[in-house]
Amino acid sequence: MVLNYVWIAFFIIAFVVALIKFVFLGDTEIFVNIMNSTFVTARTGFEISLGLTGVLSLWLGIMKIGERGGMVEVFSRAAAPLFSKLFPDIPKGHPASASILMNISANILGLDNAATPFGLKAMNELQELNKKKDMASDSMIMFLIINASGLTLIPVTIMVYRAQMGAANPSDIFIPIMIATFSSTLVGVLAVCIKQRINFFNRAILGFFGTLSAIIVGTVLLFQSMPQEQVSIVSAVAANIILFSIIVLFIAKGMMRKINVFDAFIDGAKEGFQVAIRIIPYLIALLVGIGVFRASGAMDFLMDGLRAIVATIGVDTRWVDGMPTALMKPLSGSGARGMMIDAMQTFGADSFAGRLSSILQGATDTTFYIVAVYFGAVNIKNSRYTIPYALLADLASVIAAVFVCYMFFG
Repeated sequence: MVLNYVWIAFFIIAFVVALIKFVFLGDTEIFVNIMNSTFVTARTGFEISLGLTGVLSLWLGIMKIGERGGMVEVFSRAAAPLFSKLFPDIPKGHPASASILMNISANILGLDNAATPFGLKAMNELQELNKKKDMASDSMIMFLIINASGLTLIPVTIMVYRAQMGAANPSDIFIPIMIATFSSTLVGVLAVCIKQRINFFNRAILGFFGTLSAIIVGTVLLFQSMPQEQVSIVSAVAANIILFSIIVLFIAKGMMRKINVFDAFIDGAKEGFQVAIRIIPYLIALLVGIGVFRASGAMDFLMDGLRAIVATIGVDTRWVDGMPTALMKPLSGSGARGMMIDAMQTFGADSFAGRLSSILQGATDTTFYIVAVYFGAVNIKNSRYTIPYALLADLASVIAAVFVCYMFFG
């Protein structure tokens, strides 16, 4: 329901802004630009879905091997103490727990190509437990909030972009990003726990966040002393070794169980193809709405208004220059990346705005994209309170990002 209203709002706001530009500013190209954006974003949505097909087929094939070989059951038992508290509706030993664990692990390692198939697999398994097939369950909402909060341990891509843009120390945003993204996840999970009446102070939940905090601190201390080139190499190699080890482990476990590993992979790959097809209309619809909103100039009006308000109350306006990235990130990952690069080009990679944009880019994930893809994959029409709570997590990350940017870079 919320997604429906958001989608309608994109078009209404875009039309009003475009009409104002056409009537009062004489912009005769505005409606041409808007219509061109619909064609471009529709094609982009299809191309993204098409690109996901191969990756989905690969990883759902691997997951099917793990399921039949018993590896998924092992992961489910490992996640049981935590997930029994965060996801009380998931029965003990259910494969959804393993898929969720794999998805969260892949996200933390920054392995986007692996995280999405694991996440879609988890959504399909959660849908099997869902009593109201067109409405998001509590477990689905908790899972989506964790995903949308964008918890990532090593933001290698952002550091690479900063290096390409001429930053003196590309990894200087590493610690601020860790703080901001952890704040987003913590606030998101805490808010959903309160809404769903889950005891956040349970030993398993506190233990998880405590362990995660220790891992983050350990990673920070480990990489802080390394040069940028070594950070990129070590993190990339470690992540890919872990990923390939999982594939080999799943196959080995399947061989030990004496299953037909190849047939299991084929069956899972077929599921991946079907999931990719189901995503297409949802993704196209959302991207077209976002494209219309951007092409109309509504985003520019929003930023100019925010800057004027901040200046009026006498507050430092430097952080406003980083807000296009923050506002774009829930809508489009590539759009936010473009905003980040634009900020570094305009103000400098080592400027306050350039650093803040980098922190904001790494602090959260693309909320509306995740909602469209994951809920679209299982035909969920009513997302309930998913989007407001995901945006609350986004807001927490923005506040934390601005705070740490002032703290680290003045």
